[in-house]
Amino acid sequence: MADNKAATAAAQTQSDKPKKNDGKKKVSFFDKVKNFFKGIGKYFKDTKSELKKVVWPSKNDVKTNTITVIVVVLVAAVVLILLDLIFGGAIHLLIGA
Repeated sequence: MADNKAATAAAQTQSDKPKKNDGKKKVSFFDKVKNFFKGIGKYFKDTKSELKKVVWPSKNDVKTNTITVIVVVLVAAVVLILLDLIFGGAIHLLIGA
């Protein structure tokens, strides 16, 4: 109990002291704006640098991949239509409507 009272008293005396800036320099509004725009500029420079490292696919690769995707989508659509017809017919027979 005595420890609690001592800790509370120490906390109160610390909170009564005026707070210092902890050695940090206050940053002005204009410096914040300047740093913000520097950050935007750095972002675009880094993005441009990364895009130079990208290995882009050739025209032939793009064509092949596009055709593959279209064929897979069409096959999936046909399978789903057939399953819908089968299950729809089965439910129609069960309900008898």
